[in-house]
Amino acid sequence: MLKDQDRIFTNLYGMHDRSLAGAKARGHWDGTAEIIARGRDKIIEQMKASGLRGRGGAGFPTGLKWSFMPKQSDGRPAYLVINADESEPGTCKDREIMRHDPHTLIEGALIAAFAMNANACYIYIRGEYIREKEALQAAIDECYDAGMLGRNAAKSGWDFDLYLHHGAGAYICGEETALLESLEGKKGMPRMKPPFPAGAGLYGCPTTVNNVESIAVVPTILRRGPEWFASFGRPNNAGTKLFGISGHVNAPCVVEESMSIPLKELLERHCGGVRGGWKNLKAVIPGGSSVPLLNAAQCDDAIMDFDWLREQRSGLGTAAVIVMDQSTDVIKAIWRLSKFYKHESCGQCTPCREGTGWMMRVMDRLVRGEAEVEEIDMLISVTKQVEGHTICALGDAAAWPIQGLVRAFRDEIEDRIKAKKTGRISAVAAE
Repeated sequence: MLKDQDRIFTNLYGMHDRSLAGAKARGHWDGTAEIIARGRDKIIEQMKASGLRGRGGAGFPTGLKWSFMPKQSDGRPAYLVINADESEPGTCKDREIMRHDPHTLIEGALIAAFAMNANACYIYIRGEYIREKEALQAAIDECYDAGMLGRNAAKSGWDFDLYLHHGAGAYICGEETALLESLEGKKGMPRMKPPFPAGAGLYGCPTTVNNVESIAVVPTILRRGPEWFASFGRPNNAGTKLFGISGHVNAPCVVEESMSIPLKELLERHCGGVRGGWKNLKAVIPGGSSVPLLNAAQCDDAIMDFDWLREQRSGLGTAAVIVMDQSTDVIKAIWRLSKFYKHESCGQCTPCREGTGWMMRVMDRLVRGEAEVEEIDMLISVTKQVEGHTICALGDAAAWPIQGLVRAFRDEIEDRIKAKKTGRISAVAAE
């Protein structure tokens, strides 16, 4: 179990003062100028050594991502963009950082921007996050007043400006290139890559897009040393992580824990266990709605990190754990996600624009049992035609939950179809 002194987010539940004075009292903004004085190469080297992988879902090594930014400027400015468009169903970890511990994010933004030679950073916050935006903006204003942002930020010798941009509530703007399009005032539609943002991102300039949690943990890692952070979790799955657990547990919560914690331990220690006991567990979506679910047998041995879950053909994603007990109509639950992805597709790629609607309509019939058994295989073949054939990962996100459902609960889908058929025959006989 993670000890309290090893937690990075010391005010996750808003019990303490979230102001600059409160943050400083808890050890934030301590020696920021000294960290920046280490120089770019040293900071990036230490970030690589810490083993931090992106906390937004894909799990790409953060230090490596930073190192893609040009070492020498060609005259274009460089930008850091922070993705606070937390729209993945089930995910609610970044909002806790922004409303209760915003200074971790602001200090992280300063250090990360310096490491990438960027004098400006944009935080793109989700449209529905009204109070979070207010809390974050208040913290930013406070930092400007105290000299932590602006010219010679935190007496580091680095000039740094931080802007908060409010989105309008589109899920697709969580995809990094769609986010950049939206930030530029255009429709939130993903761009083709290459060029990657590090070559031509915001306004055609070198840009790195990072998740809120990825940036907020940076100052603590650099203060305590990369070895400290790397000591948690299995190799290649290092550090502490925010887990957001919802659904059929006795006490849903967001909690900071060590990576690679067993799922059962996570649920029983922090959430009071599954409603009705562990035996009542039916399925768990381990990382937000776009990753395939795990069935109860897989949950017994599940380890919450990137590699173990990928081996199980699922993923850690944003570590939004959605727990479903035996009372769940799991087919209907996945249908609901299909409906979400159909609604949120930007329509730019034909397989996603047409496929998400098609998959939702088939799922709609499967929920009612009004389908043929052969249609299950047809549905899987359509998911394969969508997956991997789109500009961004929304096509994959729409396909994977359905693939996971069929892998884990095919018999349940077939039983429902057969029950409907036999019901119909007996009804005809009754007349």
